[in-house]
Amino acid sequence: MVDPHTMHMMMGMMGIFFIFDLIMVVIVMIPFWFIWKKAGFSPWLSLLLLIPLLNIVMLYVLAFTEWKVVPVAQTAPYIPPPV
Repeated sequence: MVDPHTMHMMMGMMGIFFIFDLIMVVIVMIPFWFIWKKAGFSPWLSLLLLIPLLNIVMLYVLAFTEWKVVPVAQTAPYIPPPV
């Protein structure tokens, strides 16, 4: 039998770990959201990072696929008119 004081302490730690895990998920998901969007894919693909092993597959997909973005056309630099 576990001491009630120890049980309460363990329950409190589980809450702290849950909040810590949630913060870590947000820290990882936000950059991947923007990376998928900049690569021309749906940013919702970043949610697949939550699935174990599929997150590694998605990193390889992101790294080795042809990105669907069009390079920005290079324009001539602005040269002010002579005075």
